[in-house]
Amino acid sequence: MRHDLSQINIEIECTYMTKGAVMPFCKGCGHTHILRKLDEALIKLNLNPHDVCLVTDIGCIGLADYLFDKVHTVHTTHGRSTAFATGIALADKVLSTKNLKTIVLIGDGGAMIGLLHIVNAALLNTDVTVIVANNFLFGMTGGQQSSFSPLEFITQTSPYGNIIPPLDLCKVAMSSKAQFVARKISTDKDLVDVFADAISYDGFSIVEVLELCTEYAVEKNKLTGKDLQRIAEEHDHHLGILENRKTRSEFSLEYSEKILSNKKTLDLFNNFINAENLEIDFTKKFGKEKLEIIIAGSAGEKVQSSAAILCQVAAQSGFFITQKNDNPVTQGSGFSLSEVIISSEEIFYTGVDNPFAFIIVSSDALNEIISQRLFEKVNKNTIIIYDESLEIPIKTEKMYSLPLRRVCSPNKAALGGIDVLLNLTEPFPLQLFYSEIEKRFGKYDALYKDNLIKILTEKSTK
Repeated sequence: MRHDLSQINIEIECTYMTKGAVMPFCKGCGHTHILRKLDEALIKLNLNPHDVCLVTDIGCIGLADYLFDKVHTVHTTHGRSTAFATGIALADKVLSTKNLKTIVLIGDGGAMIGLLHIVNAALLNTDVTVIVANNFLFGMTGGQQSSFSPLEFITQTSPYGNIIPPLDLCKVAMSSKAQFVARKISTDKDLVDVFADAISYDGFSIVEVLELCTEYAVEKNKLTGKDLQRIAEEHDHHLGILENRKTRSEFSLEYSEKILSNKKTLDLFNNFINAENLEIDFTKKFGKEKLEIIIAGSAGEKVQSSAAILCQVAAQSGFFITQKNDNPVTQGSGFSLSEVIISSEEIFYTGVDNPFAFIIVSSDALNEIISQRLFEKVNKNTIIIYDESLEIPIKTEKMYSLPLRRVCSPNKAALGGIDVLLNLTEPFPLQLFYSEIEKRFGKYDALYKDNLIKILTEKSTK
């Protein structure tokens, strides 16, 4: 993301693109047309660069990131750009300025891989514009056929001609309730206007742009740009603006009216405390600027959900938080581990490098911590809270062996360990923690307040 845009003139006179940028595509590639016309559409709309987010996919079209240096850009994994964009758009609409225009640039390969993300974005009707650069094949990876390759189309993986009919993406979008749908050719004179209409549309919009890959498609198939209309017509893939109506509200409006407004059952924001009012100086109180905590146990014993409660309460207290989870592919067996960071400052990396504390409640957890060599990160002041059944292979000055599993039950052992840590350190009001536990798990008894405190006190006096 690019945040420091204060010097950019909102009245864009020339371009939203990087000054002096050279198009990196093959000669004659339709991507060049698409990006230049996207730029013209942004100029026509005169959007504040702060309010434009360009989300790119893997593939040649994804090289657009560095070509647009005046807007926010996010480069994603293959096929997932629409999903990322949906989250970005919703976050802005519900939690921020409500001005952001989020635009996806994806190829037919990425659209094939992430088709369900496009479908769900259309069903939600989020304010996202998806521009699909359809050159009928996977260009960046060597020219393989895609789900959009025309019949008889010769590619690296269909040397005798494609025998599978191409997907009609526009019909898929319309059947997914999309209300702005267009299919154009990259050289169409009105493509700028169509892009502008799609971007300004308040809800989900998609524009499929037909083009040719000059490296892998033109020579093999003896094609020119004039053949694109013929290819579309032969497959009954209609061109033009196929849908442009407004009978559905954009998702965030529906969400705000029907979910957020329902105060009886949902109250997401009113319980938040201003962290400044807590007057907690992390560096002064804890000797570090943030608390990095590793919570580990066995799969199925609510380790990650217990860590999530810690994060939720920290967030309600006004702090920045991250939670990074790890568990085997099997999900229901083996270890379960959460890395939690709580900070009064913004967090830019989710992994724990300097653990403030470990909470270890099972042998599965201990074995995984040893396997990942996480103990190599501890220092003499690292807090280690662990179940009494475990033999910890290292020593610090703050070791707490407690009957977490016996007193709290296996399913609440991690919760009990968190409770111990919070009572030792008190980074925020503990009543928030107890209230949230009761909402999630019911009556909160037989944990730290009633039993573990006695055991911990007895051990500390010996």
